[in-house]
Amino acid sequence: MKKNTLLWIAQSLVAGTLAWAAYMKLFQPVSDLWPWAKEVPLALVRLTGVVDLLGAAGLILPSLLDIRPKLTPIAAIGVVMLMICAAVFHIIRGEASVIGMNIVFAIIATFIAWGRLKPIRNETHTTT
Repeated sequence: MKKNTLLWIAQSLVAGTLAWAAYMKLFQPVSDLWPWAKEVPLALVRLTGVVDLLGAAGLILPSLLDIRPKLTPIAAIGVVMLMICAAVFHIIRGEASVIGMNIVFAIIATFIAWGRLKPIRNETHTTT
């Protein structure tokens, strides 16, 4: 399988999950789904939904539309940072057992950033 295909699969997986999480946080009562959501202000839950939605859009739209595709690896780096923040949040709350998905998505987002940055690095090192 080509690297580009693997990158699109990874981007779709992470973006789809982030979009689902955004929908849930913005439009559904999430206190039953995520216990932490009923213990923090609703504004924080909504803010994380907006961040999730922006991350999903950033992973897909720039490359898909070929409009500033260099933004895709930047979005992937943002997702890595988001996953680190989420893991720290859960560890502070004594919920270290639930950070597995944060770690998995951080690793996948790292692969996306690496894969999408590589062509940019190659462009800057090309000799004419």
